[in-house]
Amino acid sequence: MANIAKIFILLSTIAFFACYPSLKKQVQRPEDALVPVRFFYPAFHDDMDLESLALAIRRNTEYLNRLDPEETFQYGPHRFTCREVLNSQKSLLKIMAENPDPDKFNKKIKDRFKIYRAAGRVGNTNVLFTGYFEPTYEASTTRDQTFKYPVYGKPDDLLTIELSLFNDRFKGKRVTARVDGREIVPYYSRRDIDMGKALEARGLEIAWLKDPVDVAFLQIQGSGRLRLPDGKTMKVGYIASNGRPYRSIGRYILDNGLLPKEEMSMQGIRRCLSEHPEMLQDVLNHNPSYVFFQVQDNAPLGNLNVPVTPGRSVALDSKLFPKGALGFISCKKPVVNEQGKIIEWKTFSRFVLNQDTGGAIKGAGRADLFWGSGPYAEIAAGHLQHEGELYILIKKP
Repeated sequence: MANIAKIFILLSTIAFFACYPSLKKQVQRPEDALVPVRFFYPAFHDDMDLESLALAIRRNTEYLNRLDPEETFQYGPHRFTCREVLNSQKSLLKIMAENPDPDKFNKKIKDRFKIYRAAGRVGNTNVLFTGYFEPTYEASTTRDQTFKYPVYGKPDDLLTIELSLFNDRFKGKRVTARVDGREIVPYYSRRDIDMGKALEARGLEIAWLKDPVDVAFLQIQGSGRLRLPDGKTMKVGYIASNGRPYRSIGRYILDNGLLPKEEMSMQGIRRCLSEHPEMLQDVLNHNPSYVFFQVQDNAPLGNLNVPVTPGRSVALDSKLFPKGALGFISCKKPVVNEQGKIIEWKTFSRFVLNQDTGGAIKGAGRADLFWGSGPYAEIAAGHLQHEGELYILIKKP
């Protein structure tokens, strides 16, 4: 009987792989995501302090030191070893510590580094930048009439299946699933979890929040601080997701005419949902993706399993861009008055590290900048939807 059961599961697995929607999509090749720059270089001006960049690079080094020094990364049409990536970032810090004047600094970067520009979106070489931050929400470790919306830990029946084990053409692909009797099926959707109570009474609750919108935004940000009734703060961060595709609730709100485009922001979405409570579940369930959390002791972790650094860490498509790569961005940031209102958007540029990814960050024309925590971070992350430039750098051999 055990062998028969295994055969049933194997057959259902193959059928599941064949129809799983993410496998049907054509994924852009990493070789095409970065284009070598030969003539029109950006002006390499950094608007932040050297210490924050040094911190981001030290954290990056933790990741790179875990790898084989000869492991290679794809930089557009070229490949470089982990050792070369490490040396590149140390070299940049050395140049910046010398504090050369802007002209000499730019010349050294152009002379010593290979520079690649992100291919951008179809028909547009610019990159659309958004932002994320570490929010703080009131929470409780026990459920009551005020705190009744759960933040779940990772379920023990959530499986991650490497498809290459079944067929070489699925190399690098995986799906998230669960076993249902003798079948392997997609893991529960947001609707299944929130409305169908698929995970209720399984002891998975880390904490409880006041508002389902808080839970949804916590999942979009991927980490946060939970302020408990006794004044203590619990830090939580991403550990897994249900594997369902991410769908933007902001786009759903726009398409249904609930909010004009010029008012679209994280803050605008929250205001819209408070004004249209009858639409709340429909809007939230539009995004079937669901994120599970773990309690953390340190700063939020990116997909390199090292802390992300405010203003220095970016999330890019991990299928297209080399993990842990040194980058340079040019975009806009908000100028905020004492009342917390944005009075203008100012162009800025800085060096960054590719240390994270996200469900909404797909393609060579998307980037998400981590702003940290606090009021300004929330405003910047909530409103940033601007085009800019993204470059990736590595020291010449």
